[in-house]
Amino acid sequence: MIMEGYDNFLFQKVMDTADLIVPDGVPLVWALKIFQDRSASRVYGPTLTLYVCEEATSKGIPIGLYGGTPESLIEFQRFLYHNYPGIKIVCLIAPPFRPLTQEEDDAHTQEILNSGARILFVGIGCPKQEWWMYNHRNRLPLVMLGVGAAFDFHSGRVKQAPALLQKTGLEWLFRLFMEPKRLWKRYIKHNPRFLILFAVQLFQKKILNRKGVLK
Repeated sequence: MIMEGYDNFLFQKVMDTADLIVPDGVPLVWALKIFQDRSASRVYGPTLTLYVCEEATSKGIPIGLYGGTPESLIEFQRFLYHNYPGIKIVCLIAPPFRPLTQEEDDAHTQEILNSGARILFVGIGCPKQEWWMYNHRNRLPLVMLGVGAAFDFHSGRVKQAPALLQKTGLEWLFRLFMEPKRLWKRYIKHNPRFLILFAVQLFQKKILNRKGVLK
């Protein structure tokens, strides 16, 4: 997502409008520790999803799910009912994997409104989900949380990386191995450039530190 914003100024503005932005990737946590905040820690999207579901259950807040496939949504719904008895899931929408017509989008938006959901988990992938939430911010008076592949992870349709790979910042490699056709272009395009730009920024920081500009 950082690199998408670097490449597209308009998408960067979309991200800047969010009320909450958290570092999901371990390399971003490392960068934050070096440049800004040594106390930074990872906020893993699938884990954040469960924390929010737990709180929503305890407070009786109805939630909705937007994204994935009909099968993955049903399996994720079953997972949530099992782990959070009493959770209120009032809306399940699996949009097609293509641009929606205006009529389809209007119908989905009205369905979400009619459901009474107060929190909507949006799992249609980056940067699509960020654009979708931005474009619907004035049409849906509720909390929208972009959660990427959380539906597939928790439904068991996609395997999560082992804890060791996550801690060492190699989750991307595991995901590439699991879904090469879908992810290879993203990682080939973004990962090397991220490392190069990170190294440049780190070098500039050291130069400024030597000159006494930064402390």
